[in-house]
Amino acid sequence: MKILLIGSGGRESALAWKLSQSSRVDELFIAPGNAGTAEYGTNLKIESNNLLALNEFALKERLDLTVVGPETPLAEGIVDLFKEDGLKVFGPNKKAAQLESSKIFSKNLLEKYKIPTAEYESFNDPDRAIEYIKSKTPPLVVKADGLAAGKGVTVAQSEKEALAAVEEIMLDKKFGDAGSKIIIEDYLEGEEATILAFCDGRSIKTMPAAQDHKAAYNGGEGPNTGGMGAYAPAPIVDQDIELKIKERIIEPTLAALNTEGIGFKGIIYFGLMINGDEAKVLEYNARFGDPEAQVILPLLETDLIDIMEAVLNQKLDQIEIKWKDRKTLCVVMASGGYPVKYKKGLEITGIKEAEKIEDMIVFQAGTRLEKDGLLTNGGRVLAVTALGNSFKEVIDKAYTGVEKINFENYHIRNDIGHKAL
Repeated sequence: MKILLIGSGGRESALAWKLSQSSRVDELFIAPGNAGTAEYGTNLKIESNNLLALNEFALKERLDLTVVGPETPLAEGIVDLFKEDGLKVFGPNKKAAQLESSKIFSKNLLEKYKIPTAEYESFNDPDRAIEYIKSKTPPLVVKADGLAAGKGVTVAQSEKEALAAVEEIMLDKKFGDAGSKIIIEDYLEGEEATILAFCDGRSIKTMPAAQDHKAAYNGGEGPNTGGMGAYAPAPIVDQDIELKIKERIIEPTLAALNTEGIGFKGIIYFGLMINGDEAKVLEYNARFGDPEAQVILPLLETDLIDIMEAVLNQKLDQIEIKWKDRKTLCVVMASGGYPVKYKKGLEITGIKEAEKIEDMIVFQAGTRLEKDGLLTNGGRVLAVTALGNSFKEVIDKAYTGVEKINFENYHIRNDIGHKAL
């Protein structure tokens, strides 16, 4: 099979790594990819938001399957475009991708079908939003309606912070049109966890639960990022709470989408807040998480191509998906100053030394290869990922890997996985 993978981040490195292991894959193209994905296939000089050029390439090469990694092309309708030309593509269509591309859409769906979530109001007028904030008691959560690369959420501990978030999103247009509408939610107590699921529109199968670390600094302090590390399976999602989540959130979500006439085929990401034995939906995404993909895909034993084909053919219920009984953890090495201001073009050394450690994979994200060597090319640069038989083992192993890698002024969190101990 000839496969095209769209995207350039750590998630796409993990997907390229996994897809390249399939005996069914003869050629793998990644558009545009990064220095790490080039080890698993052929990078293309086509950006992930250039839908027409991607479509043209897929037709010219007569590709057997295209896998869409990031959210933006899904939101812009790449699946609809490819399907019009008879091309097979893994991911939800534009209508279904609204589950992620519009927080107002997803919150309205949750409310309509009585799926547990935080109380909220939506606004397209900043003055009304300010008035609402002044009528509430903090903490509050302020979210841009549209896509903001995982950074359009502010957990405001005070009225002043909430008002500043409204100004930043709606008036300063920090996230462009994504912030023309906002949601203001009640703050939920508890611990966050993520459950990803394969969905073929008729049935849904979950993956091991993961926990991401969104905040930039140790102890959950600082601004939100795209994710500073993750681990799986998350112990907080025990069998009892998992059963409740399936009965009260996952299956009702599939039923709600079908009732609305939305045939969702692809990955549904359930961002959850767990408090005791109760869970509520924080958000949906319509693709693999990043860095969740980096800790979930190494646990997958079943051929990913087989699963994706089962989804496209609505035969997910006919395939058994097997997972390794192991632990995984990744530590994100970010550029100093991320997620605000940071340098690019810094030399990276030590990846090969780190990968000599047994069961260690360094997934590359913000990297590029030049004649001078491997250089940084983004905020989140690497996801140093370890497999093992205990969380203590994978924590020690991942941080040992980090110590072998270097680039100027790199930033990490030192507490990834501590909640699992």
